[in-house]
This record gives sequence, C-alpha cells and structure tokens, in this order.
Amino acid sequence: MRRTLLILLLFCIHSLSFAAELPSYDKRLSTFSYPFSVNTFSFESQGEKIEMAYMYLPPKRDMPVVTLLHGKNFNGAYWQQTAEFLQQQGYGVLIPDQIGFGKSSKPVNYQYGFAALATNTRALMKSLKIDHSIVTGHSMGGMLASRFALLYPDVTSQLVLINPIGLENYLLYERYTDIENVVNNEMNKTPEMIVSYQKKHYYDGKWNDKFTGHAEFLQGWVNGPDWPQLARVSALTYDMILTQPVIEEFDQFSMPVTLILGTRDRTAPGAANLRAGVERELGRYDRLGEEVKARNAAIDVIELSGLGHLPQVEDFDRFTTAFSTALHQKPAN
Repeated sequence: MRRTLLILLLFCIHSLSFAAELPSYDKRLSTFSYPFSVNTFSFESQGEKIEMAYMYLPPKRDMPVVTLLHGKNFNGAYWQQTAEFLQQQGYGVLIPDQIGFGKSSKPVNYQYGFAALATNTRALMKSLKIDHSIVTGHSMGGMLASRFALLYPDVTSQLVLINPIGLENYLLYERYTDIENVVNNEMNKTPEMIVSYQKKHYYDGKWNDKFTGHAEFLQGWVNGPDWPQLARVSALTYDMILTQPVIEEFDQFSMPVTLILGTRDRTAPGAANLRAGVERELGRYDRLGEEVKARNAAIDVIELSGLGHLPQVEDFDRFTTAFSTALHQKPAN
C-alpha cells in the first residue's frame, strides 16, 4: 500500500513539474519568437477584417522568390533553416502564416478552404510586388501549394511539394467525421499527446531537443487561454483537408513540379476511420510517388529512404541536396 502511494505521489510531482515547465501561448503567439522580422498584411475577406503575419527576406540581384507554405501542425518559424539556406544562395524567401495559423488571425466564422488561403497568399504577394515565385509546400502546405499553382499558373514558376498530405483522396476510403466531433477530440488533447503523436508519426519513435522545439508552440496553445477557439479553428482546417482534395487535378499542372518524399512517412489524416471493406493502406509514401507519376509522368519524384514526414528537419543535408535539384529545374516560360 505504502509503495503504491509513493508511486502515485511521485507521478503527481512529475506531472506538476512537467506542467510547470510548459509554456502558455495565446492565439496569436504574442510571446513566441520567430527567427526573422514578422510583418502583418491587413485585409478584408469574407466580411472579416483579418491580419496575415509573414516573414519576407528580399532576393539578391535578380534571383527568384521562394514562397514557403507551412503544414497544419506548424507555423512559418520551422522554415528557419531552409530560409537561411535559400538566402545564402541569393533567393528571396516569403514565409506566410496562413489565416487560422501561427501569428495570423484565427476567425471561427471563416470558410476555410485551400482556394481562399491561396487567394489570400496571392494578395500578400501582390502587396510585396512579387509577380512570380517558386511555390513550396510541406504537409498540408503541399495541398495549399498545389491549389495555388492550379489557380495561379502564371505566378507559379515552379512547384515543390515536400511530403505533402493529400496525395490520396481520403474520403474515397474513409468515413467523414463531423466538425463538432473533431472539436471535441481537439478539446481532449493534452501537451503530452502532442509529443506522443509527433514522436510516433513524424520521427519513428525518436525525440530530441530539435523536435521538441517544433512541438512547443502547440503544447503552449493547448496549455494556454485560447485553446477552445483554437480547437475549433483546427477542426475547420482539418475539414478542408478531407473535403477539398487536389490529387485528382495533378494532371493539370503546367509548370515544373518536384515531389520530395521521405518514404518512411505514413501520415494519413482520418486513417482510423476507414470504411468497411477498404483494404488500401493509406499514407504509404513509399508507394505514393509511383502513383503520382502514373497520374502525371512529368512530375519529378525524389525519394529519401529512411526519412519521414519532415525530411527538412530530420536530415537537412539530405533534404537540401534534393531541394537544390528541384530548384534548378528549368522554369516554365
């Protein structure tokens, strides 16, 4: 009995200590530092006055601008190493936080959609007098980058997709989950669950200080005062992933496209809700490159064996070798 009480006491002390160490962030990440100067683009969309945070590193000479689009569980800050790599070579770098993410506005009465976010991003680019860009997207940002390229082919000189989700049309295989159910699931999240998910799905069970840094802001949100609002926004942006596929239009790209895939990745939103009788294993990035090539043989696929959902975080040297190959494709005329 005494031993059990001692174990419970130690567990409570550890839990309290862990909670005390966790940061607490508001919905705009006011106290969360970004690696470069953050600016704000203010505009009106869907009857809302909203603000889009972004970082912009101008190009040197006549070098192109690379637009880096973040994933769902991220914000623009995680592109720091990639942006520094690009700047060293003279590229300009535009890193927006999409509406609903990072330091940007988080409206709950907004119709979140890839076309809407792409339109917002194009408006930001116009305000900065960026007429052409190498559009690069990771994870959910890959779906957004794809929609941007389809909507604005004259602006997109090249398209680079890094372990994008959406290489499968998820609702062909899954049951739809109502937004309110997703909100409830989000509200039940704990800071520990953030680490557990990323450790399992992103990093093959490994964890280190670098990985911790990319999870910290999400833990701070869950631990912060605005989580109910943020949980609803998260559910709304999750819904667009399921209901607004882009893969069916991959044969419509008119610019050079490169797909960089860490083949250990098994990310597949909603994979736990497979329909009865579905035998397909979703999120097999070791197979998805071949499927994409079957849709559009012109897409260049670079596979990085042994790497997962974030090759640019797991092994930056291997990633930059692939990224440099993509950047040196001949742009569309």
